[in-house]
Amino acid sequence: METRYIFVTGGVVSSLGKGIISSSIARLLLSRGFNVTIQKFDPYINIDPGTLNPYEHGECYVTVDGHEADLDLGHYERFTNIKTTRANNITTGRVYQSVIDKERRGDYLGKTVQIIPHITDEIKRDVKLLGSKGDYDFVITEIGGTVGDIESLPFLEAVRQLRWELGNKCICVHLTYVPYIRAAKELKTKPTQHSVKQLQQVGIQPDILVLRTEHDIPQAMRRKVAQFCNVSPDAVIQSIDAPTIYEVPLMMHDQHLDEIILDKTATPYEGEPDLTKWNHFLNKLNAATDEVRIGLVGKYVALQDAYKSIDEALFQAATYNDRKLRITYINSEKLTDANVDEMLKEQDGIIVAPGFGQRGTEGKYVALKWCREHDIPTFGICLGMQCMVIEWARNVLGMADANSVEMDPKTQYNVIDLMEEQKSITNMGGTMRLGAYACHLTDGTIVAKAYGKLNIEERHRHRFEFNDDYRAQFESSGMKCVGENPETHLVEVVEVPKLRWYVGTQYHPEYSSTVLSPHPLFMDFIRAAINFKGSKAQK
Repeated sequence: METRYIFVTGGVVSSLGKGIISSSIARLLLSRGFNVTIQKFDPYINIDPGTLNPYEHGECYVTVDGHEADLDLGHYERFTNIKTTRANNITTGRVYQSVIDKERRGDYLGKTVQIIPHITDEIKRDVKLLGSKGDYDFVITEIGGTVGDIESLPFLEAVRQLRWELGNKCICVHLTYVPYIRAAKELKTKPTQHSVKQLQQVGIQPDILVLRTEHDIPQAMRRKVAQFCNVSPDAVIQSIDAPTIYEVPLMMHDQHLDEIILDKTATPYEGEPDLTKWNHFLNKLNAATDEVRIGLVGKYVALQDAYKSIDEALFQAATYNDRKLRITYINSEKLTDANVDEMLKEQDGIIVAPGFGQRGTEGKYVALKWCREHDIPTFGICLGMQCMVIEWARNVLGMADANSVEMDPKTQYNVIDLMEEQKSITNMGGTMRLGAYACHLTDGTIVAKAYGKLNIEERHRHRFEFNDDYRAQFESSGMKCVGENPETHLVEVVEVPKLRWYVGTQYHPEYSSTVLSPHPLFMDFIRAAINFKGSKAQK
């Protein structure tokens, strides 16, 4: 069948959950057997979010082909099990860069380059290119930002043009907010009406409205919205607050959102979506009563989205291990030898988070020394793994000023150093090992047993590496290098066999964990934390 295109826009305010609605639609269509892909258009001028502060934009997600992407792509993968690529996340910066590159090459034959048609044509090309590449039944495109933002106008104009060109093979789902005025004890639909009117002013009539709300919206109020917004009453859906984002696909299906989409795009279908595995996950989630407590040590703990993929990977692993997850965010800048016992002693396991730069690293060393000496399950990711190496060098090998050259370029013991091929590169964003790389694991180790195989592939986002000159000293003192890249022999995984569960990975396993395929390392880490909790209870 010909590819259908679904555009998801947002109105009233940002952060309503367009990514969750887009992912939920994808999940439902996939569960009906359709071939689906999903992409995000971000209106900021950055080429990608790779150089953005996590406080500014949440975590930076990395695709298998090494593209630094918006965190919504993490939602897409967790909901769909689809591995995204560079083609699934386009920014205004990338669109303009592509058009300007073409202009410099003379591709436009000396014509004046304008927003319309050149920028909008480039956006349309990106939308349809994704559809043509994979023989997809549906391409879902989320438009970042809020209708009315000046930055989003070129994207909305491209959507308007595509709707005319594609006819009933293209629909628009518009997500808005229905606020509850507590003093008046009333829900208010006027913001939604204004948002739809703004969308209509740029030439787009939404086919489906999804109303984000904290309170149930009465049927009469939904009919009123339908009348004011020129939408059929059955196509006004509410998205009420749920205990977990993973219940949203079921809530959408209960209101027939997937069937409405199929009807409006003239797509033949029969029966119900197969949500057996999805429901199995939710049943385990709802049945869990015992807790597992995990402390996450990092410097971006003030913003919940800064470690989004780690949070979700832990949540999925805890659920499949029949536990409720309780995460405690521990600011590494405030950890000291004086307070570390008080800060960490209640936890069943500790994650030492990734990051960049000097700030907060000394607190990570304090946490890791305490975890190592108290033999608590500990998982270091990327910079967390590098901090494991540095702490071991300082406190076990006696290298007092051991460090990464990222933190101290003049350190006597550069146990973490810059890759040779990166030393001449100065362009920010061009200096890292990004995307999926192979890794060979040592047989019989904690990580090999967790994966159940020796050859794996995981995603990276880093610039500095374990310095192989020190490998023999680490190995002989008890920290083993148990995973390496088969081509470069760069160290990817370290562990301490004599400890309960003390593992560091240079790669980011959290990027690969999904609802239907939880990551084996997180699963094993949570099992170790549960066993540790049990051993504490017996004392």
